[in-house]
Amino acid sequence: MSEALQKLSAHILEKRSGFAIASSMAYGELALTAAPDTIIGLLTFLRDDQVCKFTQLIDLCGVDYPNREKRFDVVYHLLSLHRNHRIRVKIEVAEDAPVPSATAVWPAANWYEREAFDLYGLQFTGHPDLRRLLTDYGFTGYPLRKDFPLTGFVELRYDDEQKRVVNEPVKLTQDFRKFDFMSPWEGAKHILPGDEKATKS
Repeated sequence: MSEALQKLSAHILEKRSGFAIASSMAYGELALTAAPDTIIGLLTFLRDDQVCKFTQLIDLCGVDYPNREKRFDVVYHLLSLHRNHRIRVKIEVAEDAPVPSATAVWPAANWYEREAFDLYGLQFTGHPDLRRLLTDYGFTGYPLRKDFPLTGFVELRYDDEQKRVVNEPVKLTQDFRKFDFMSPWEGAKHILPGDEKATKS
């Protein structure tokens, strides 16, 4: 951890010790874990504190861990242009637990939270307009959850016979492909240019 990030981490933990947060380094960035009921207070502090000055919300996303008791992570990526620092704030929430909306802290959270609602089913309390953003209004399910089928449940296509768009259940017209690893596509026996330089183990 760089010295600047160490000082920043110590400052946040000292000033906001009551928020039950932990700090760590991940991918060269400071990462904080917070409790859902204190997240808005922490985000407001990170934005307004003169040492932090994280004035920009870069991204807000969900992460699905279906085997975990608190199934989802909600992750906030923040940027301080004044200090040239990035920070990642994470909270863990159960599948049916609401998350306080960050739109009052950063208006940019509006569409990020709508996307997380649309794709993961996360509910943000206090959001001014929480509705689907990327999928159709009649869409069933949440496509980025790990238990969502890869083919989806329904397909929307143009039917040339009916001369209109139809919405119908997905039908797979072929079985899963059986891989032949000796075919030219999967397992060519000839040596490709440059492979002769590789050492054999």
